[in-house]
Amino acid sequence: MRILHNRNARIGFLLYFLNVLYFLYLRGSMTNEERKAALEAIIYAADEPATIDQLARALGEEKLAVQASLDELVASYAAEERGIEVRAVAGGYKLYTKPQQHDVVRRFIKSLRPPLRLSMPALETLAVIAYKQPVTSPEISEIRGVNTSGVISTLLDKHLITTAGRKEVMGRPMMNEANFGEPTAENSASAKMEAREELLEETAANNEGMPEAESGEAQKAAAVGE
Repeated sequence: MRILHNRNARIGFLLYFLNVLYFLYLRGSMTNEERKAALEAIIYAADEPATIDQLARALGEEKLAVQASLDELVASYAAEERGIEVRAVAGGYKLYTKPQQHDVVRRFIKSLRPPLRLSMPALETLAVIAYKQPVTSPEISEIRGVNTSGVISTLLDKHLITTAGRKEVMGRPMMNEANFGEPTAENSASAKMEAREELLEETAANNEGMPEAESGEAQKAAAVGE
């Protein structure tokens, strides 16, 4: 009887232990709401668009479950009352302000920062990016005929440009784009040109009286819009 009792006790403990393991396994999988909150936090914190593979690895979840939660997150941000949206870009996902909020955001940012002054090489590099975006550092250097890595770093620090993912070519160089509000689908061409010209005119106006760069550099920049 004692042997039978001990055996039953061991079986009972084993069943209990298996139930605990099963509970822990189930609890280890995020709920949909927890998954959406985690995705929102990662996408907000990421400097570059976050891909599904990266998100799934970070959460330790299946890609199908992550994609389903991400689709719900995108839909929730698409509501009219939200001022930002989760947008698919460069093979991943990133947070952007909605086009209808660009004017008020631009006014707010302008009210915070002092008049912007740039060196002529920085202004010329900004012009290249604004007209050719998205454009990589090697492409910018080819257009200007000089190494522009230091200038691009300055423009990034001043938040005048932003990264736009990597170009799918050898070496996968980072692409850059001017940091002004993106146009709506209805007036993409005119809105993009207006924002571009406004950015360049504002920067050029603040640079009045500053020493100019070498004539060769100025000549190269003049050909940017052609």
